[in-house]
Amino acid sequence: MAFCGKLCWRRSYLNIFNSRKLLVPKSVISSRNLFQVNHRRHDRRPDVTHIHKSWLHLSYNRLAPEVVPFLLSDIGEGIGEVTVKEWYVKVGDNVRQFDSICEVQSDKASVTITSRYDGVIRHIHYEIDGIAKVGKPLVDIEIVSTNEEQMDAVLDEESDKSSNISLSAADDNKSFESTAKVLTTPAVRRLANEHNIRLTDISGTGRDGRILKEDVLTYIENSSKTSVVSTDKSVAKSVDADSDKSKTQPKPTFKVQEEASTVSDKTEPIKGIKKAMTKTMTQSLNIPHMGLGDEIDVSQLVELRAKLKNLFKDRNITLSYMPFFLKAASMALLEYPILNSSVDDKCENITYKASHNIGVAMDTKQGLLVPNIKNVQNLTILEIAEELNRLQEIGAKNLLSSEDMSNGTFTLSNIGSIGGLFGIPVILPPEVAIGALGGIKAVPKFGSDDKTIVKAHTLTVVWRADHRVIDGATICRFSSLWKQYLETPSSMLLQLK
Repeated sequence: MAFCGKLCWRRSYLNIFNSRKLLVPKSVISSRNLFQVNHRRHDRRPDVTHIHKSWLHLSYNRLAPEVVPFLLSDIGEGIGEVTVKEWYVKVGDNVRQFDSICEVQSDKASVTITSRYDGVIRHIHYEIDGIAKVGKPLVDIEIVSTNEEQMDAVLDEESDKSSNISLSAADDNKSFESTAKVLTTPAVRRLANEHNIRLTDISGTGRDGRILKEDVLTYIENSSKTSVVSTDKSVAKSVDADSDKSKTQPKPTFKVQEEASTVSDKTEPIKGIKKAMTKTMTQSLNIPHMGLGDEIDVSQLVELRAKLKNLFKDRNITLSYMPFFLKAASMALLEYPILNSSVDDKCENITYKASHNIGVAMDTKQGLLVPNIKNVQNLTILEIAEELNRLQEIGAKNLLSSEDMSNGTFTLSNIGSIGGLFGIPVILPPEVAIGALGGIKAVPKFGSDDKTIVKAHTLTVVWRADHRVIDGATICRFSSLWKQYLETPSSMLLQLK
């Protein structure tokens, strides 16, 4: 083991001779030829003639590196396991506090895990798409010396080698360091490097000009469109040139050989969003469901939306029917708060939720996700539409956060926007109620005089409730009030705050 240096020697010397007695651990005394001491009886301090260099390191043992496991901490919502989607580090990489380690997918959303230590990655415990358990190690990190120790100790041969490795690694990452002054996260830097994009070419939309993941994705999308246009032009030129040549050259004949395609079964593990859905739906089987269906005449609502649509468009907001459905549901929940409650696992306690965090089922590339709009009871139709637009945009880009997905109290599924007359939903525990909306259909209907036939727009809804705490009469009254608000949208003005 190499010599620590003069300063390390001075500290070690003071540790040894701080008293008249030589305090040495038994494990050190048992070491052969560790030190030699000539001790005179009346001398105040012993005379050290030789001290083995390993004793100097033992006296200053904080320099020894320590490999510690980096545990997956609890990310909330009772989540016990996650799927590892991407690693941002590899074995041998140097990491600092708050550097991104990996991205994991829970049953709620994608979460980026950051480091709590400064050190070197020594072992990675999971492969991509592996299932990581909360409280179990994700990686092993070799903790480096503190700044105080680096100031006190002189680098020996081993630390020189480490410095050379660090310098060579720094040279390999010059392209990464060139954008170090740009405000962004390590995950965004890595995404930019993967696509050979300079962060200085991107305008950040975050706070203080911080570049977000959405900014990089937008830049990539715009760049791809530009390249497609240029490629189309070059292809057109080459096609024209080839057509001129084809007039003077004979066309070769080709024989088309059809290959028989073989189809075989494929087995793959259930993971990610599908695994989360499996877990949630299995829990839902323990709930005794009670259902109720109804048909609603939304003709007046269709006319109202047509009048307001252009006003919303001027604000760059797309107005669908969903904001009206959500607001009407929130107003009805004020009258029947038990539908905006939750029960514990044993159904021994019921909690009435003060906030109406209404979830909206979304069909995304990942699968079924249910983000929720917070505090609908305090929002206007305009504010609900704006928040719904935001959730739809980031959901399409797989950027929904755990905050967007958590703390839901009630859910509406707009399955009719895809197709079908109606759907039969399943309750998402610990919620106690859910509604599924069918598509709006134009149908013939008797007019007010019961003689003439007029065009009407109808909507089918199916409600499902936890029959352990909600009876049929309650869900029926709730549905009738919700129906009243939508069939006569002007009646909602009486309750709006």
